[in-house]
Amino acid sequence: MPIDGEVYQIPCIPSVAALALLVAMFAPATASAQIYAWRDANGTLVLSDRELNTPTKIFEVPGAPSYRTTTADDRAVSAPRFDDLVLAHAQRHSLRPELVRAVIQVESGFNPMATSPKGAMGLMQLMPATARALGVRNPYDPEDNIRGGTRYLRLLLDKYDGNEQLALAAYNAGSGAVDRYGKVPPYRETRDYVRKVALKAGADSGSSAKLVIYKSIEIIEGRAVPRYSTQRPAAGTFEIVRR
Repeated sequence: MPIDGEVYQIPCIPSVAALALLVAMFAPATASAQIYAWRDANGTLVLSDRELNTPTKIFEVPGAPSYRTTTADDRAVSAPRFDDLVLAHAQRHSLRPELVRAVIQVESGFNPMATSPKGAMGLMQLMPATARALGVRNPYDPEDNIRGGTRYLRLLLDKYDGNEQLALAAYNAGSGAVDRYGKVPPYRETRDYVRKVALKAGADSGSSAKLVIYKSIEIIEGRAVPRYSTQRPAAGTFEIVRR
């Protein structure tokens, strides 16, 4: 029996549909792949196509909650049940919803219970100190997590004058690393992260152009409801809140 935390090779696991799917994900049909496994702190079986000596992010396997992998399943680009939260908090902080969705996809694969080996939590993978600073009481509550994560993303965009590339790099590696190099740090993980988020967000994160956000007021049942958009309103009174 292996010791907890020890990496070992699985010679055979019969009749496990979810595991067969994972093997297919990790290797082409014409290749022979070695699958390694270990137990995380919660006792969940983690599978990988390579033996690891350092911590890495762990992702949920859709449809197989008792398994985790070191490779994210990128087939899902959104989770409809979180759309209302994403839209509401993206508008509140003048963010593109596509950018917020892309960050969530790359960070957690839309798993609200995701926890990284370094302790990052929830949909937007907030570190404990960051969550506390943002007033997030329960990082595993989707609304609380997205509220904090979008606010943090807004703060980073403000800090880097609207440059999504630098803001995303800071989200991944920390502002200290970005400030030290004055650009995206030369870390492979961070560069891959910025590229993946930009691709999923449908925008060039390397652009330093500022996004123009228009604010207008809509009266609904006697209440003034602010609306934010990247599209200039066709009529009515509006103001530019960010350029």
